[in-house]
Amino acid sequence: MTGFGRGEAAANGWKIEIELSAVNRKQSDINVNLPGSLIELEAEVRRLIGEAISRGRVNARINLNREGGSVSQLSFDEGLAGQYVESVKAFAEKAGIDTQIGAADLFRAPGVFKLDDARVSADQVKDGIFSALAESIVQLIKMQEEEGAHLHDDLCSRITQIESGVAVVKEFAPTVPASYRENLLKRLNESGIDCDFSDDRILREIALFAERCDITEELTRIDHHVAQFRKYFESEEPTGRPLDFLCQELNRELNTIGSKANHPRIAQEIVNAKTELEKFREQIQNVQ
Repeated sequence: MTGFGRGEAAANGWKIEIELSAVNRKQSDINVNLPGSLIELEAEVRRLIGEAISRGRVNARINLNREGGSVSQLSFDEGLAGQYVESVKAFAEKAGIDTQIGAADLFRAPGVFKLDDARVSADQVKDGIFSALAESIVQLIKMQEEEGAHLHDDLCSRITQIESGVAVVKEFAPTVPASYRENLLKRLNESGIDCDFSDDRILREIALFAERCDITEELTRIDHHVAQFRKYFESEEPTGRPLDFLCQELNRELNTIGSKANHPRIAQEIVNAKTELEKFREQIQNVQ
């Protein structure tokens, strides 16, 4: 599910900012962006995010800044500066020329003044990082829960529509063998063939079709799957993968009914149910 969370903390003169951004993804994919000197904390940061977010791609961006100052420090190499001065004096004396060295000359001398990035150790900031991370995770989950509430209503609505279509299928299912028998006898009459409609062969054909078009078992399994869907809707645990699996099973039962029940109204209801199921399946890719 999509979401964003931000957390801040301070530790030992450092200001810590963490931003978490999540997008939909079928599997879990966590990307952590940490300064090189804090790489030892990556595994723990990844674990904490993984415990809270079971599905989706999460990017964690961690920024550190010195409180009230720059993250870089100016250093002066006094020894190197002395060597420059002595070398210039020695050359001037040897060449018999007069030269003056000012502070500006030393600024232009390579290596005398340097800007060094301030380095931070994990021990200095790890408590602050974990504190900011916890805050950002809370905000991320809150945003995802708000999205999840709307998603829950949509999924419930689609399951209800599928359930209504299946109810119509149940209503027409008992009429399929009788309808087949009527159509078979009608075609035999229209063909002009003199048939004994009490012939065992005709009766066996009708009985065989009645057995093959029986969808009681599939309807029973659909009822069970729908009940499981509603159970998962109320669960507090991650249900994205189980819901995805149930979609596959429900689709299989609908396909079986569509192929077994040779009835125009049942066929129409199956098409409608599969259309809703496809929309349902697209939506649950956003569910943890």
